[in-house]
Order: sequence, then structure tokens, then C-alpha cells
Amino acid sequence: MQKVSFNNKNSDFFNTLKGKVDTYFKSNNIKETGNYKLYVKTALLSLSLIALYTILVFFTPNVWISLGLCILLGINLAGIGFNVMHDGAHGSFSTKTWVNELMGYSLNVMGGSVYLWKYKHNVNHHSFTNIEGMDDDIDIKPWIRVHEDQKKHWFHRFQHVYWVVLYGVTYLLWIFFQDFQKYFTGKIGDLPFRKMDAKEHVIFWVSKLMYIGAFIVVPIFTVGWLELIIGYSVIAFVCGFVIAVVFQLAHIVEDAAFEMPTSTNHKIEAEWAVHQIQTTANFATKSKIVSWFTGGLNFQVEHHLFPRISHIHYPKISELVRETCEQFGVTYLEFPTVLSAVKSHVVHLKYVGRN
Repeated sequence: MQKVSFNNKNSDFFNTLKGKVDTYFKSNNIKETGNYKLYVKTALLSLSLIALYTILVFFTPNVWISLGLCILLGINLAGIGFNVMHDGAHGSFSTKTWVNELMGYSLNVMGGSVYLWKYKHNVNHHSFTNIEGMDDDIDIKPWIRVHEDQKKHWFHRFQHVYWVVLYGVTYLLWIFFQDFQKYFTGKIGDLPFRKMDAKEHVIFWVSKLMYIGAFIVVPIFTVGWLELIIGYSVIAFVCGFVIAVVFQLAHIVEDAAFEMPTSTNHKIEAEWAVHQIQTTANFATKSKIVSWFTGGLNFQVEHHLFPRISHIHYPKISELVRETCEQFGVTYLEFPTVLSAVKSHVVHLKYVGRN
């Protein structure tokens, strides 16, 4: 498929906004990457992961306590993905490249592949947000129809109901099926990615085997088959559900735009930055708890405009983005709470599933 291009000849909006953001960092003499707040959060999340895993696998409590800890472990894994891996893979965790790479590989600890994720997310999703055939994040076919240009099936009439279960299994599909599909086809969506070198091939297979060993094989011997199946299912469901919901609330909601590259030159009329705002939504930005846990992904607009800036700076940057949107007459989409964003997501799924 021919790549989509944007009308960036006169990027007045982004040039103005970037000038304000650059001035903010220079005048305050601060770096765009993470600081001690992010490093402390990383330590807390990492230690929590080790503690929860150790208690569950080697000092297994009674069934109800264990189920509660499994839920916490699923949430903890999602938190590591939002905060540690995400900033690391975007190169915004630290000024040091090796630190960013190390933090990015925390995804491999979670069973994924940061190499594939960077192409899926950093390249495809961030470059071509909500563009059919280009953005793999909106390709949930055939189970979820996210916009009216995608093929419609009879079961989409109920997608506003079964999304809860489907999102819960996305983590298992991701690490045990989709990664391998991408690995063997050499494509993410309709776009090919650069072939892995020998080092990345080794990392892919070794990390997958280590994950299976740590989360499947070892628990079989320490807690037993039935306990493993129940506990791991809870962990995987919670982790997948939390990750899916956070990312879906950013783009699959009412008033978020979707594009089909139908013109002969595959060009989007808006400049890239304006397109990002038109296809992206923020939620619960006033909640420090939501911001802390999601790694600033509730400031999704700011993240899409400045993915190489650490999420700890998004609250301040959002003020500059809002100001510039008002200046240029660009609509800034935001939901005040998580619940209001979820409601909008469900309403959108229901509408698209029936029209």
C-alpha cells in the first residue's frame, strides 16, 4: 500500500506550538526526558512486580488472597508498560540511549517484543493515526469495527457489549499470536518493517522462552496446573483489559476522526500535527492518580504531538497546546473523567456496530 502523506508545506500550527514548547524547556532550563519522579516510579513498579511474583509463585497464600494478588500483578504489568516501557521505547525516559533501550526491553519481560512494538506503535500508529490500513492499532478486525469504512459483520451489533471480554484477551493474543504473525510475515498491518538482525532474532526467541519459563513453567512446579491456569488467566485478563481500555479511550471515541486514503495521491489535507489532534482525545487530565498510573497516556494529544518528550512534562505542555489550538481554531478533544471517556467509547462502538 502507498504511504499516506500530509499537507505539511505550511505547518504553521506545529511550528508555532513547537516554538512555545522549546521556549518552555529552555527558559526553565529543564530536559525533555524523565527526572527523579519517573525513576522513583520505575523502582516502585519494578519492586512491586518482583514482590508480587515471588509471593504468588513461591509463598502462595490462600485462594482469595492469591486472586487479589493476581489482579494486582496484572495491573502492575500494565503500569510498567505505560510508564517504563513506553517512555523507554519512545526514547524519552533518559538522555542516555542505552537506558532507553533497557527500559524498552521491559516489554520483553512482559512477554512482548519491543522491536516489533516500535514499528507498530512509534512508526505506524504515531505517523498514521486512525488511518485505515496504516494504523495497526485500529485493526481489530473482524471482532471490532471502529469506523464505518471497515467491513461490517452481524456480530458488530453487539460489540458495545462483548468488548469487555475481548479486551481482556488482547494480551494473550498479542504475545502468543500477533507477535509471531508479524515476525513470520515481516509486516505490521499492510506495511513491511525492517528485517531483524541476528541480535534481534536471538532477543525475540530468548525473551519469549524466558517469559514462558517464568510465567508458565515455573508456576506449574510450584503451585500446580489448575492454580496456574486460574492465576495466569486472571493476570493476563486484567493486564490486557487495562492496557486496551487506556489506548482505546485515546482514539476510539465520539468525535475522533478516521481517515481512508482514497485519493490518488494518498494525501491528507490537514498538516500532520492537526491530524493528530483531530484523531486523538485526552481524558481525566485533572486526576493525578490516573496521570501517575497511565504514564501520562491520558494526555494522549500531547503525547502524539511530542512523543519524545517524557510524560512527566505533559501537564504543562497541555496548557501550551490548548492555547495554540484556540489561536488556530483547532478543536481540542477531552473527556473530564475516565468514566465519561468509557461511555463515549461504548456509544461509538454501538453506533458503528449498527450503522
